[in-house]
Amino acid sequence: MARCLVFFQIYFLVSTVGLPLPLDPAELLQLGGEVGGGWLSVDPADLREASGDFGGFTRAEPLAVYHPRGAGDVAALVRSAYSRGSGLRVSARGHGHSISGQAQAPGGVVVDMSRHGRRAADEDEGRKRALPAYSAAVGGHYVDVWGGELWIDVLNWTLAHGGLAPRSWTDYLYLSVGGTLSNAGISGQAFHHGPQISNVYELDIVTGKGETVTCSETTNPELFFGALGGLGQFGIITRARIALEPAPRKVRWIRALYSNFIQFTADQERLIGQHGGRRFDYVEGFVVAAEGLINNWRSSFFSPQNPVKLSSLKQHTGVLYCLEVTKNYDDANAATVDQEVDALLGDLNFLPGTVFTTDLPYVDFLDRVHKAELKLRAKGMWEVPHPWLNLFVPASRIADFDSAVFHGILGSRTSGGPILIYPINKHKWDPRSSVVTPDEEVFYLVAFLRSALPDAPQSFDELARQNRQILDLCAEAGIGAKQYLPSHKSQPDWEAHFGPERWARFASLKAKYDPRAMLATGQGIFPPPADSSAPLLSDS
Repeated sequence: MARCLVFFQIYFLVSTVGLPLPLDPAELLQLGGEVGGGWLSVDPADLREASGDFGGFTRAEPLAVYHPRGAGDVAALVRSAYSRGSGLRVSARGHGHSISGQAQAPGGVVVDMSRHGRRAADEDEGRKRALPAYSAAVGGHYVDVWGGELWIDVLNWTLAHGGLAPRSWTDYLYLSVGGTLSNAGISGQAFHHGPQISNVYELDIVTGKGETVTCSETTNPELFFGALGGLGQFGIITRARIALEPAPRKVRWIRALYSNFIQFTADQERLIGQHGGRRFDYVEGFVVAAEGLINNWRSSFFSPQNPVKLSSLKQHTGVLYCLEVTKNYDDANAATVDQEVDALLGDLNFLPGTVFTTDLPYVDFLDRVHKAELKLRAKGMWEVPHPWLNLFVPASRIADFDSAVFHGILGSRTSGGPILIYPINKHKWDPRSSVVTPDEEVFYLVAFLRSALPDAPQSFDELARQNRQILDLCAEAGIGAKQYLPSHKSQPDWEAHFGPERWARFASLKAKYDPRAMLATGQGIFPPPADSSAPLLSDS
């Protein structure tokens, strides 16, 4: 009876909504009965959730949502779809934080990798998680985690079991492990530790053939490095072995303002070139409009011992730049942190009287964006369209970018959300990964993290138009920027993104590990075959 109910639910969904159907409902029902302990859902709430993402401007409804209990279920689903040759699209979805439909599977199956989407084998779900361990081979601690685990949960787990934490982060922790490893995973620690993809020892991946492959730098390295930053094209990450380090207890969080862009970037680059103990642990920055600074500066950032005095900034108009750095410390070195910070700040060229500091627990600093999220949710300002644009810009052209974009296209207006800008050391990135970065040792992340708020001065269309202007400018001026979290509209655009040599490697890996082009079709890189009679990528 339950099987018949699912059949009619799927049939009704297809016939009334008009979704493209790569296989008939009876075949999908049969597939659903062959995938172990997971379950196939056509519940409207599941379909609605899987149809959208954080970007909020792209929707594509799947035929069904699959909730696996574990990696074996994921493999069974993909293997069944592959063996049928039906052209069924399969996409893994973590926290749904994609921007333009990358995790969507129109007319296909979305695999809900989140922990709430899994059925625990027993009531004590904690027993399913691996404890942190030490490896003499890598010379440090690690933890094995499920690919759909959120980084905030990884942090809480490792802190509770040994006082450990991952070394490299994203600014927002409510992202899935598999999701960030499929892109890169960057924040202000990347200059020293590299991105998150440089801090993983081993992966389990379910390929597009439904095969579960364990890979690392020495075992199946081609798949390992291909999947890191591989945009989900070669398989679904079901397990990752993450590098850990002892977690500090406290953070000194510091911000300083600049009106001179050249001095701002020179100081940032000086800071990411420092090594050993005499360095900051995190280096970022952002752009802010001077005219709105005094009223909009987040006073909660500052400590009572350091009152805000911004009256001297009234003479500055246009754009200001904020350097943001941190210094980690524990009880053992708390007495010397003031001296260390003063020494590091002593060589910098920020505006006098604009250094602001606060001290807070390490976890609170890492989870700072989530606290802002809760405030925005309370005001109804979180679930709105987010036409974000993230770029890697070569350091040699970052001043040109500043002039043309911050002072040109944006017209010194920075409203709508944060605009981050900070440098990264390329040598901390493994060139064997699939991520595309500029061909210079130092490049900048420039992230336009803007929201289309109701009744805001700039509409969604205006923000999207500015994004296109920025991309066109970079292309026409030969700036050499590369999209991070890329979104391209055609395969030629993707080929240009990768360049001839890297594209050939990427396409070869796709043909080998996902020859039916079933996985992560929402990226729009490889069009899936329309039916089973189409040749495999490996044949064509």
